[in-house]
Amino acid sequence: MYKRALNMSRLVSNKSFFLFGPRSTGKTTLLHTQFTDIEIINLLSGATYLSLAENPSKLLDIIREQTDNPQIVIIDEIQKIPELLDEIHNLIESSQIHFILTGSSARKLKRSGVNLLAGRAWQANLFPLVSSEINDFDIHRYLRFGGLPQVYPSKYPEEELDAYINTYLKEEIQAEALVQNQVSFSRFFKVAGFSNTEQLNYTNIASDTGIPASTIRSYFSILEDTFTGFLLESWQESNRRKAVATPKFYFFDTGVANFLRGNNDIRKGGSEYGKVFEQFIAMELRAWLSYRRVKKTLRYWRTRSGTEVDFLIGRDTAIEVKTAVRVQDKHIKGLRALKEEDIFSLFILVSFDEMNRKTEDGIRILHWSRFLDLLWNDELIKSEGRAIF
Repeated sequence: MYKRALNMSRLVSNKSFFLFGPRSTGKTTLLHTQFTDIEIINLLSGATYLSLAENPSKLLDIIREQTDNPQIVIIDEIQKIPELLDEIHNLIESSQIHFILTGSSARKLKRSGVNLLAGRAWQANLFPLVSSEINDFDIHRYLRFGGLPQVYPSKYPEEELDAYINTYLKEEIQAEALVQNQVSFSRFFKVAGFSNTEQLNYTNIASDTGIPASTIRSYFSILEDTFTGFLLESWQESNRRKAVATPKFYFFDTGVANFLRGNNDIRKGGSEYGKVFEQFIAMELRAWLSYRRVKKTLRYWRTRSGTEVDFLIGRDTAIEVKTAVRVQDKHIKGLRALKEEDIFSLFILVSFDEMNRKTEDGIRILHWSRFLDLLWNDELIKSEGRAIF
């Protein structure tokens, strides 16, 4: 059992929430752990699903059956019956009930044209396990197999990843009828693994798969809506250098991305190791921003001449990621170029170099473990803009 960094009991005391996240990241387990005295309305239950799908107005009767004085109501897999949101909207307006509505896909909700409670519910996200949630964290195992709760500790992680991907294709894509051509999407899904950490080029992927570029674009949108991948937009506010506008794509989990590429044997120093390490830091930063409710945008910077910084947080923090065990001047070239813009105030290089230090011009060089300790102890990045709870 892992103690998760996301505290839903604190959040829901102020507002109703959608709790979104990829399948099997532990949403239901988290809620059972943090709300031990609340019975969850599970739409994966056949009887519950049939009853509410036929008549959404029965929701209040089900709630009353559970308790006479409901304060928090939890509904699991809300995307199964989008029409319930109208009933929930009315209950939020007419009562003091706070809802937690979980889902592994926002696409069906969007397609149904239902209102997403018109701002009456905020959004939280659950991600794969992060480093601070794992005792005796093994970075090499994590980079290789990822952080899904059933995969990371498993004796047979490859089998778990294979089952995960097959289940995703069958239950998230096929069963929910998210695409017209299941075979085409399955072919795309495997090729998409090679787009991990890369700038997206829909035309090239279309050429590799034989699928039209417009369809490829819609497939990436499905990955976003099912929380299986995310786009990292480019920072284009540079005064001195023209920046590229193309977003980069990241899968939500290192193990899933590796498995799709057919490469779970990630070796330190290998060509793929740097990309996977970059993805890992992206996952940690994204989770930290979400769990801490820090309202800053995560982006990257790359000039047309190829100068790049991996991650920018808001307008104050710049982070470059390298697998080097001995950091040299060439590794901080991008950070120094960005420093000339005179916008960002904190510059960090994350690496495998065990000597933590600061350069003469103020760039912090941190071993990855030190960086993550400071990050999750909230001692590193300014958190102005954090929501107050």
